[in-house]
Parts: sequence; structure tokens; C-alpha cells
Amino acid sequence: MTDAHPPGGPVRDAGDAWVESGDGRKYWGRFGAAGLLVHDRARGVLLQHRAGWSHFGGTWGIPGGARHQFESAVDGAVRESHEEAGVPAESIELRFDSVLDLGFWSYTTVIVEAVEPFEPVVSDPESIALAWVPLAEVETLPLHPGFADSWPGLRSQLERRVTVVVDVANVVGSRPDGWWKDRAGAAQRFVARLGRLAHEGLDAQALDLDFNRWWPAYVAVVEGQARGVHTDDDAREPGHELRAGVSVVDAAGSGDDAIVDVVRELDGAVVVVTSDRELRERVERLGATTRGAGWLTDLLDATS
Repeated sequence: MTDAHPPGGPVRDAGDAWVESGDGRKYWGRFGAAGLLVHDRARGVLLQHRAGWSHFGGTWGIPGGARHQFESAVDGAVRESHEEAGVPAESIELRFDSVLDLGFWSYTTVIVEAVEPFEPVVSDPESIALAWVPLAEVETLPLHPGFADSWPGLRSQLERRVTVVVDVANVVGSRPDGWWKDRAGAAQRFVARLGRLAHEGLDAQALDLDFNRWWPAYVAVVEGQARGVHTDDDAREPGHELRAGVSVVDAAGSGDDAIVDVVRELDGAVVVVTSDRELRERVERLGATTRGAGWLTDLLDATS
């Protein structure tokens, strides 16, 4: 939540400027601002003790700052957290984001999970200190007012895990586009598209969840001649440095049975995508929610 450069320091980007509201209040970031809230299940959340010269100096918040022009909120938050705290993009996975939109200015809090342990590094003058703070102790610190306001809501969803399990045969087979001529190729193309959707995330309303956008994990279950497809997560596209969160399960026998087994082993909220009525009933009995094939194909079609 850093919101200015050091006194006398250089302006690093056109976005490094104040925006003023009609009543005279100032907000840092000509193109808005973003911060990264990193959650480590074992250690808590990564907080930044803000330098005294900054706005609300001496309080605790999250690494962040002004977005660059044309920069997405996620990219801005990841960049700022790396510059200020040495957060490695390869060690985190996206979970969800929350947006404070004032019309003329916005602040996006991007919530990620540390999936590989790392130690933060004070790498510029914007931080007095960086620390992993247990969740129960966050409110005992003098918090930045903006973070203090948002923390209760963020905390309530911080440990939520969302997984979308996809019946690939059912979804691919829902469109008569010649997929049966090359089942493996059709499944491979589908998984690649799923990876792009995983990077972009889903509008919270599509999952009946709160906040702005969520990045669920995806499990693509394939069967028969389609088995053996792979994800492209290790060869990420430019701008997609973060993990995509897509895995593939090859069904040894029945794809439906494999999906039921996957659902049975998962924790958290599970959404199964299939139009097979019997399969939907089976997974719903295990506590999963379901969506039809058209729900996912429409999302894929809207993905750039």
C-alpha cells in the first residue's frame, strides 16, 4: 500500500502522481494502484511496515503502489511486491482480488497464496521492515486505514480454495466441430484454452462468490483416446509468469468414476462442469456444485 516516492527521489513512471478528489482528498497513482496480499498457510500474511515519510507512515499494510499506464492490476501488484519485498512470482498462485473503485481512482488488492516458501527482502526505502504475521495477530498492529477497513472481509475468504473439475469428454463433445476425428488433439486444444482461462480468472458472479475476480484451480479429467494430454504451465506465455493452476487427470477406466474420485479427495469449494445428469447427481451428493458444459464453453469463447 505504498503511495509515494521518497522525498526528493525521482518519479519513476508517469503513474507516479497524486489524483485529487473533488473534496481535496489525494490518492496515489494516476492510473490507480494495486497491492499484493500474500498468504502462507504456515506463517500467515506478509505485511510491510511503511516508511515514515509515506502517507500514513509507520503503519502496517501490504506491498503495493501506483500502476503503470496500461498495466493490469495483477501485474502491477506483482511488480510492486517484487520491487519492495522481493516476492518471487514463481512462488505464488492467484486466489482472488478485491477492488475499491471511486470512479476517478481505484485500488486493487490481489490475494495470492505462497505455494513455495520464500523470505521477503527489504529492497527499497519504502519499507522499514517486512514480516510474516499470523492471521490472529494482524489486528493487533497499527494498520494502514485502508487495509484495516478491508481486512475483515479479506480474512473471511483468505483460506477459501476453489477448484473447477472438468469432464473434458462431455464439454468437448458438446459441440459438433469434428472433435471425434482426433480426440487427443481436441482434448489438447481444449486444455490449452483452459490454461488461458485459468490465467485470466473468473468474474466472482460466475462462481456465486464475493469480491471481484477469482482464480480457481482446474482439474481436467480425460479418458479413452484423449489420455496423455499435457498442460503448458512450464512454458508460460509472455506476461503469464504466474502459475496457471491447471492439472490433468487420466482416467484409467470410466471418466465419471475418476471425476467422483477427484471430488472426493478435494477440500474447499468444488465446481464440476458436466452436462451428464447422472454424474451431476453423484458429485452433488458429495457436496460439489455443478455447471453445464455451456457455462464453460461460453467462458472460453470470451477469453482472449
